[in-house]
Amino acid sequence: MAAISAITDILARIPYPGFPKTIVEFGFVTRAESSDAGALITLSIPSAAGEVSEQLRLEVTQRLEAAGIPLAELTIDTPPLPRQTSSNGFNALPAIQSFVMVSSGKGGVGKSTTSVNLALALAQRGIRVGLLDVDVYGPNIPRMMGIDGVEPVFVGNTIKPIPAHGIKVMSMGSLIARDASLLWKGAMVTQAIDQMLVDIKWGEIDVLLFDMPPGTGDAQITLAQSLPITAGVCVTTPQKVALDDTVRALDMFGQLNIPIAGIVENMSGFICPETGTEYPIFGKGTAHHLADAYETRVLAEIPIEPTVREGGDAGMPIVTLAPDDPVTRRYLQAADTLWEQIQAINAEGGVDNSAVQPTMF
Repeated sequence: MAAISAITDILARIPYPGFPKTIVEFGFVTRAESSDAGALITLSIPSAAGEVSEQLRLEVTQRLEAAGIPLAELTIDTPPLPRQTSSNGFNALPAIQSFVMVSSGKGGVGKSTTSVNLALALAQRGIRVGLLDVDVYGPNIPRMMGIDGVEPVFVGNTIKPIPAHGIKVMSMGSLIARDASLLWKGAMVTQAIDQMLVDIKWGEIDVLLFDMPPGTGDAQITLAQSLPITAGVCVTTPQKVALDDTVRALDMFGQLNIPIAGIVENMSGFICPETGTEYPIFGKGTAHHLADAYETRVLAEIPIEPTVREGGDAGMPIVTLAPDDPVTRRYLQAADTLWEQIQAINAEGGVDNSAVQPTMF
């Protein structure tokens, strides 16, 4: 009978595919026991992709065999696969398991900041993440992710996303000249989004987040009619004028048949750095009644903090820049809740956007 310590030592040296951290560091090993027949191992991973499970199965088997330890049982638990459907009868990006639309009723509420930090928080949990900046008029993601000025690599007629902070990123801001204005009408926006969906080679990832333009227009409708959007996240601030527009964004999700994973209330209060006391200088907690009205939840209340702005300006979002910051912990908790919502939606059979017929846009 092999010692349990020998089994765990082997597992602690196995990296999770696509990440520098090991399966033990991520906490994916839920059972490591020893029996007369050999090692009994259970892994619980966040990817539903079969190649990830097979790669781990091969790695565990070979390493145990090399150490002379027989493998009696290896169980790999994975999240449910979503139903592959869309308004066109197929998923245009079948290598991607789930799609999350991060939207807002108005601009200036911190939607891009929310998108990058949620994406990075999900990646810290071992989830393979892509981030697509669909805000064609104000593409801020390149600067926030530290890839401003980095040109994407073209392979034939396709584009490879740019790696940044452990996730895959692409933005219209990386495809056009810096400071160039896009004087595009609705049909041109729709065509550009369709082309980006076809041309970008994301590979196998678990979640693709879309940083949407503000409002309820062509970009939102195009995505909902091209992909089976798993869930939507709405970003707002506590002021009433922002909440008025948030109602429209939440109603948009309903019309597009997109489950609402939750609301992020940004600029929610201010934490004094000297005392740690939180003050509601611009309001706080006002999104909760909206969450109740639309039968969803507030994913996080993100206070005003200089580190959030400084990190975004420097291309080091706070989740990466300050892992122990209280705001980072709020983003991590929001990402955990979002991931739970994604799994719950997929467990129920995914989302059918085939009946999308918006009437108010």
